[in-house]
Amino acid sequence: MSRIGITTTVPVEIILAAGLVPVDLNNIFISNKDATKFIETAEDAGYPRNICGWIKGLYSVVLNSGDIDRVIAVTQGDCSNTHALMETFELAGIKNLPFAYPFDRDYDMLKLQMEKMMTALGTDWSTVNSVATRLKQLRLKVAEIDRRTWQENTVSGFDNHLFQVSCSDFDGDVDAFEQLVDDFLIKTSTAAEFSENIRLAYIGVPPIFTDLYTYIEQMGARVVFNEVQRQFAMPNMVEDLVEQYRMYTYPYGVFGRIKDIQAELEKRNIDGIIHYVQSFCFRQIEDMIFREKLDVPILTIEGDKPGRVDARTKLRIDSFLEMLR
Repeated sequence: MSRIGITTTVPVEIILAAGLVPVDLNNIFISNKDATKFIETAEDAGYPRNICGWIKGLYSVVLNSGDIDRVIAVTQGDCSNTHALMETFELAGIKNLPFAYPFDRDYDMLKLQMEKMMTALGTDWSTVNSVATRLKQLRLKVAEIDRRTWQENTVSGFDNHLFQVSCSDFDGDVDAFEQLVDDFLIKTSTAAEFSENIRLAYIGVPPIFTDLYTYIEQMGARVVFNEVQRQFAMPNMVEDLVEQYRMYTYPYGVFGRIKDIQAELEKRNIDGIIHYVQSFCFRQIEDMIFREKLDVPILTIEGDKPGRVDARTKLRIDSFLEMLR
């Protein structure tokens, strides 16, 4: 089966219905033990130093994969650097398929984008809806992992992050991923409760730090809400697939995200928020809006390249947790 790269969450049901293997380039990049070398490869090719590390990572992942010759790139609703990323892919002989989330959540425009993807990949609504029905059952299981995180306190912040963020491509193998989920649910059904005294929300894009969640738990706190990762898992499942992706908050602007965050903060009994921002990303500007609209203490941390949390950021996390206590 042919592998097709994606730059962020797209209607994965369409890719699977077309008999293709979705590959979330972000997950391949950050899970590689030599992820920093991907950054160096992109910079050696000519990418500027002051460009988002994720973009450089995606570029190198594709060029080093050997079996990804097409990429679905989200040109509206994600990174503002994706257009230039697509052009460097084209320069390297990689085919691009653009996908745009309409900023105003227009139903007809979103449906048109999805149908254009279906035509390009060679599938139809009947097959796509059949796949969507199959995935809904799996998404419900991942939602149960999320519930156990904040309600039963038997799931770590990292595991919550990992299973939800993996729903962008289901690790390229839906059946194998579902088996992992089933095994994890069995494991956590009898797990002991975490005993941390600080409950945190994590908002913003997934971290480029590799040990953030582990460090937070070492310091007596735990993330019980991962905002964007939860959206990747599609928490608002409805029968209409277009509506499902219209309710997905991440691509459509900050105020829809804030409404979702506010509801979860209250439900999950959150003490404080960690807002992660990526260096050189336009979304850093949204921090001022979160601080204005969210009535919970916020610590904003910034990451640049993959690796462990740096000493300065650890000190700031320590101080934030002590302040919350």
